[in-house]
Amino acid sequence: MKKYFLICFLVFTCLGTFAQKFAYVDTEYILKHLPEYKSALSQLNVLSEQWQQQVDNNFTDLDKMYKAYQADQVLLTEDMRKRRENEIIEKEKLAKDFQRKIFGPEGDLFQNRSKLLEPIQTKVTKTIAEIAKAKFFDFIFDKSSEATMMIYASSNYDVSNDVIVRLGYKPGSILK
Repeated sequence: MKKYFLICFLVFTCLGTFAQKFAYVDTEYILKHLPEYKSALSQLNVLSEQWQQQVDNNFTDLDKMYKAYQADQVLLTEDMRKRRENEIIEKEKLAKDFQRKIFGPEGDLFQNRSKLLEPIQTKVTKTIAEIAKAKFFDFIFDKSSEATMMIYASSNYDVSNDVIVRLGYKPGSILK
């Protein structure tokens, strides 16, 4: 009798674990095979190099101004010295602002990267979801990054509303 229950338990447990289908993709590998992705990356590299050259030129000019000021400092009056110091400070501020405008978290490079790469990444993600639905996968993970990410999950396994209800709240009522 005990053996019968044990066998039944094992059979039902095994059936439950095989009910979900998992798969993985390597988005880095996929993207490397897309010509439009390679083209977008080369455009971004060209832009980045051009902007980096401008940033380098700004700081080179600033360095020249500072060295010239140091060389002339002894000969300058107090008024002239203050004016040159203010010019250097202003030039440095402009150079840093330009660098932040281009390479900052919301700078031109980031915006161009989003504009060029997001449509490609969206296309890949949609294709992955289509394949998942066609092959009846419940979950698809991305193995390309160090932290494994879930790219697709069947909505059948979303228990978010259950958690909200268990916490004592009403699903669908979002606080503002």
